[in-house]
Amino acid sequence: MSQEVQVQTNTKSDHKIAKLIIGIILDLIGMLSYAIPVVAEATDIIWAPIAGFVLAMMYKGSVGKIGGIVAFIEEIVPGLDFIPTFTLTWFYEFYIAKRN
Repeated sequence: MSQEVQVQTNTKSDHKIAKLIIGIILDLIGMLSYAIPVVAEATDIIWAPIAGFVLAMMYKGSVGKIGGIVAFIEEIVPGLDFIPTFTLTWFYEFYIAKRN
């Protein structure tokens, strides 16, 4: 019985860490437009809807919906690419929302 509980705990923990790693990678992809300033806006136009959709699919309910909209706006507005929206959403989901 205790092994079964341990397996379930590890699975939840692994899922949590996997979401964080994926979120960090996606945030880094969003920040890549700073590497090529001339093409930054063109890549943001392509990346913004993708980022919004992926974030909305990663997190269920209103967190995903609102996070997806925020990710879209953050990517489409020039100069906001430095905000790590995926990582902040992960932090909200697993630490701030759990308190409430």
